[in-house]
Amino acid sequence: MQISISNSIGSNINSKVRTDPNALAFYSRVTAAGGSLTATEKAAINQLVSDLKAKGLWSLMKAIYPMVGSSAASCAQNLVSSSFTGTFAGGWTFASTGVTPNGTNAYMNTSFNTNALSSLHYSYYSRTNTFTGRDMGNEYPRAYDLILSLGGTLYQRFNTSSVTATNLNSQGFYIGTQDATNLHRVFRNATKIGLTMLNDNNYNNANVWIGAVNKDVMSSPYYGINQCAFSSIGDGLTNTQASDFYTAVQAFQTTLSRQL
Repeated sequence: MQISISNSIGSNINSKVRTDPNALAFYSRVTAAGGSLTATEKAAINQLVSDLKAKGLWSLMKAIYPMVGSSAASCAQNLVSSSFTGTFAGGWTFASTGVTPNGTNAYMNTSFNTNALSSLHYSYYSRTNTFTGRDMGNEYPRAYDLILSLGGTLYQRFNTSSVTATNLNSQGFYIGTQDATNLHRVFRNATKIGLTMLNDNNYNNANVWIGAVNKDVMSSPYYGINQCAFSSIGDGLTNTQASDFYTAVQAFQTTLSRQL
């Protein structure tokens, strides 16, 4: 694949850049679903895949939603594979900067069931600062969720383990994770903001939602309102892996001119 890039003085030059097969497959899924990507979005995706593989992170990812293409068709696609295509429900706004739930009935069902994992991470790149709603996860029947700032407090709950911290700015890249050593941690922009131990990895037999928390069918879901520019689900991450993940995702957002 040949793409046009700009040099430091602003002129355009042509350079043959190898497109990763996983990136190509993602482009094809977007097109087949009726979506489209700009050349810049394609370049950002290709570099993201390359960076994740270089740091040994790609194999830990089960679902990545880059939230590119400004449509439900493109934003629903999982970068990692053809499995776990999201389904948007309720009121959403789609833009080049990401997707925004309306806070009242919007969610994206990833169709990924956390029961499939023995360690776990969630991530959410928020471009807005709000103090209401829940951002992703499931509570069916136990709480495995990521709440960036509810009334000014961050909550990241994995069953009986809960990390909480004062958080007056929900903007940034958040990772909640339990790794193989049972350490339960939360990171904001690669800075650890909470730590505890979790000795239970009997995750819920329920799908993860983005833009809301999937609750017991007898209860109303918890809806969020933060604009999402990236989200992922996968195996647990170490401190180094979380830092490397942030670096790769931030470079991706910078290419798209929507970094924070």
